[in-house]
Amino acid sequence: MKNKLLSKSLLGMCALFCMGLATASAQQYKLASPNGKLTVTVNATQDLNWQIEHDGTPVLQPSAIALEGQNEKGKTVARFGKDIKVTSEKRRSVDTSFPTPFYKKAEVKDVYNELVLKCRGGYSVEFRAYNDGAAYRLVSEIRKPYQVTGETAEFNFGKDYQALVPYINDLRNGERYCFSFESYYTPVRLSEMVNDSLSINPLLVELEDGKKAVIMDAGVENYPGMFLTVNAQTRKGVQAQFAPYPLEETIGGHNRLNLIPTRRADYVARIEGRRTLPWRVVLVTEKDTQLADNDLAQCLAPACRIADTSWIKPGKVAWDWWNACNLSGVDFKSGMNTPTYKAYIDFAAANRLEYIIIDEGWSGKESLTQDLNPEIDLKELVAYATPKNVGIILWSSWRNAIKNTESDFAHYEAMGIKGFKIDFFDRDDQPLMKSVYELADCAARHKLVLDLHGLRPTGVQRAYPNILNFEGVKGLENAKWEPIVNGAPVNDFPRYAVTAPYLRMLVGPMDYTPGAMMNATRSEFRTSNDRPMSMGTRVHQMAMYTVFESPLQMLADSPSRYMKEQECTDFIALVPTTFDETVALAGEVGEYIALARRKGNVWYVAAMTNWTPRHCTIDLSFLGKGTFDAEIFADGVNADREATDYKKTTRTVTAADKLDIQMAPGGGWTARITLK
Repeated sequence: MKNKLLSKSLLGMCALFCMGLATASAQQYKLASPNGKLTVTVNATQDLNWQIEHDGTPVLQPSAIALEGQNEKGKTVARFGKDIKVTSEKRRSVDTSFPTPFYKKAEVKDVYNELVLKCRGGYSVEFRAYNDGAAYRLVSEIRKPYQVTGETAEFNFGKDYQALVPYINDLRNGERYCFSFESYYTPVRLSEMVNDSLSINPLLVELEDGKKAVIMDAGVENYPGMFLTVNAQTRKGVQAQFAPYPLEETIGGHNRLNLIPTRRADYVARIEGRRTLPWRVVLVTEKDTQLADNDLAQCLAPACRIADTSWIKPGKVAWDWWNACNLSGVDFKSGMNTPTYKAYIDFAAANRLEYIIIDEGWSGKESLTQDLNPEIDLKELVAYATPKNVGIILWSSWRNAIKNTESDFAHYEAMGIKGFKIDFFDRDDQPLMKSVYELADCAARHKLVLDLHGLRPTGVQRAYPNILNFEGVKGLENAKWEPIVNGAPVNDFPRYAVTAPYLRMLVGPMDYTPGAMMNATRSEFRTSNDRPMSMGTRVHQMAMYTVFESPLQMLADSPSRYMKEQECTDFIALVPTTFDETVALAGEVGEYIALARRKGNVWYVAAMTNWTPRHCTIDLSFLGKGTFDAEIFADGVNADREATDYKKTTRTVTAADKLDIQMAPGGGWTARITLK
């Protein structure tokens, strides 16, 4: 009898235990944003997923979160998000800020609510809810090394929404994951996305009630960046895909400047010891202007790792490559030679530009210190530029920059070179992303600034603010080879120029290289390598200096052309490249944008439109108290036919004023407003 009672007691205990397991396996966690509008629901059932709602609008449907990893013997040692068991939860609310001296504002507020779920199996998941979005990241607590054989990050929606998809193209040597991160935005419904095509991020999804959701990653360090593909099962969402780990490489690509993987592993990353993985992010906005002034990528990036940043000098650059070193009115043969770069230095000094760049062609094909171009005397140029307060930045391919980084950077620091433009990364697999941090750290130790091309920003610029700029944008260089079909360009540059500030600029600055002085309407535009032009009006180009975030900003055209257009050049030269405050005034993705940025007591205001001529009202209430002098550049009355036509005016304004402006097709408007 005693044994029977004991058996019944054990059965009862087992039943309660099983009920507890069932309850635990069905746990659901809610996390709200500080303003209460955005809600994250975490479903910790058998498999982990999350969903998002914004003020009654469903945003993200249940979307899987998982990661699997194996050790070198092929044994599964990481199985995050599967058969989940939450062992503890922690919550906190954060309301803080941090300085951002090399950004579009002097300080960023970091305000969010956080939920951390510690799970059985050696991992945690951190969730954050901001007023304008939500993010999560996995934290691996496994101490022994393993290989990530797959990460699942889904972004599912309840309807077949319209999206703007930046498909990858122009693969290097046809390698699937070797690409410059320069994409136009293709409008397409989620269900119509191409099955086998990769997209970069950010990727925008149009929700109901004018709201937008934007998918991106952030805080990527020693881990591959996130590509996106259509979710083939639901056709109403996208999912992450990552470049597999490269095992063998060959020299290839354009002018043999790339390192192209020829064999990749069956895993995407190697993990050693406890570490956090990158953030997976969904922004949610009610108005498009919220995208034009958004700080979430900064908030989710690693904190600054340079103790003394006083030597980092943002500024503008006289650039040689786009204008093919084309000078006129000089008494020497222009080209890649010492006299030409002395002329660039003179131009920079006369207009108080901080730098010149000597682009591809100064160094050897396989070295930064050997087989240098004998026509260029770097020591003489540094000696010429230094008393004029002009710094020199040198170009390098990534594969040359990583060969002898320490000795090469030390050599050019000693010479007086101020930085490097490193080009043709064209990958974001784990070894390459690891090398970005190593290059940035070495450059910082040698007090060198960097401009990284063939790469998009993913947070390293906050950790190492000596990285002043990134490409990863369909910049002005594309005008040199734009296809002309039936007398018109194939691609729409002005539309892209009023799309990128809402999407590409979400993740960080972009080296678009504006400043063309030869401007053309759509019907008059032609391609030319040595005498290139831009689509849209003169003031459209001038407005880019305020609209485009770029702590290292190029003047892409020839010094000779700028000197012939000194009135426009004077205005461009005065626009700062970092700011104390930014205000998004008006705009719609792909249609137009209007921004105001403040540096000290001076406001810089600009607007740009696509090929649609547009009337717009600029409300100056952001100015605050006082009376201001406004220097204004607007499209001329004939700018729709002659794109170089502009009109300069000056007037007195106050915060009570509203300015009615008119932009021509592909046009712009810009002003410098100074407190009296």
